[in-house]
Amino acid sequence: MALNVLDLEKPIAELDKNIAALKTVSEEEGVDRSVEIAELESQRDNLISQIFANLSAWDKTLIARHPSRPYTLDYIRAIFDDFIELHGDRLFADDKAIVGGFASLSGRPVMIVGHQKGRDLKERQYRNFGSAKPEGYRKALRLMKMAEKLGIPIISFIDTPAADCSFGSEERGISEAIARNMYEMSMLTVPVVVVVIGEGGSGGAIGLAVGNRILMLEHSVYSVIPPESCAAIIWRDPTKGPQAAECLKITAQHALENGLIDEIIPEPLGGAHRNYDAAAASLKAAVIRNLEELSELSAEDYAKDRYAKFRNMGIFGTEPQE
Repeated sequence: MALNVLDLEKPIAELDKNIAALKTVSEEEGVDRSVEIAELESQRDNLISQIFANLSAWDKTLIARHPSRPYTLDYIRAIFDDFIELHGDRLFADDKAIVGGFASLSGRPVMIVGHQKGRDLKERQYRNFGSAKPEGYRKALRLMKMAEKLGIPIISFIDTPAADCSFGSEERGISEAIARNMYEMSMLTVPVVVVVIGEGGSGGAIGLAVGNRILMLEHSVYSVIPPESCAAIIWRDPTKGPQAAECLKITAQHALENGLIDEIIPEPLGGAHRNYDAAAASLKAAVIRNLEELSELSAEDYAKDRYAKFRNMGIFGTEPQE
């Protein structure tokens, strides 16, 4: 835990350490310390509530990137049954930054696609830090078209800093692959539920995010560009990422206010990384509810619904000055 503690979490981590030590002493000595432990736990929970009630957009960004935060495969294991992973785009390669396959959600067959980051350095390199290449988006599209053919819903998990921008990805058409996904997803005749579980970064996110329902976990972020990259462009100083994060309005709360998403999924106290099971249960309930609501639409209406949603984004009005 100590290796994965953000600066804003350090006071919480200190109380966690004291609680753990007290529990160990209690077990070793055989003395009931439940009252003291409960008091410390109450202090910790109050502290968490105070800290998380006053998070800045940059704080939210750091939490969305938390190395202990649940990733797509964690949610798949916790929420779905009978997951069968499918590989490859049938054109070039199998991109490990995107995972997908068939699964069962409370007895209902679904298709899952999503970004996958890594825990340690070796896995992060294997998953390319969650930044998909063209073959990743083409793999995802292959699976989504398969779901359409079979008439089953698609659930898309978003968690990426951005799409891969290497020379090889440019050679193989990363921009075309993302644009193709957006085009094809807009016309799918099955329901698509998108969940931003961590970072929703740039075109890397939107390439899997054209859905009928777009949900965000409470402490996730969604932005056209990472804050540091924005700061490097605007102020020539990537260290001004916190300032850029405020300007970009990247939090789930901002996205809901601006009509970019449909719902915010509450996270456990202190963030999803503190309680995987509770985070998964909350996410599962939201996905099932939205799928049930979408089941009332016809196959032709799914595309119309997505079209209307995205056409309405960014609409604003001005009043003439007197």
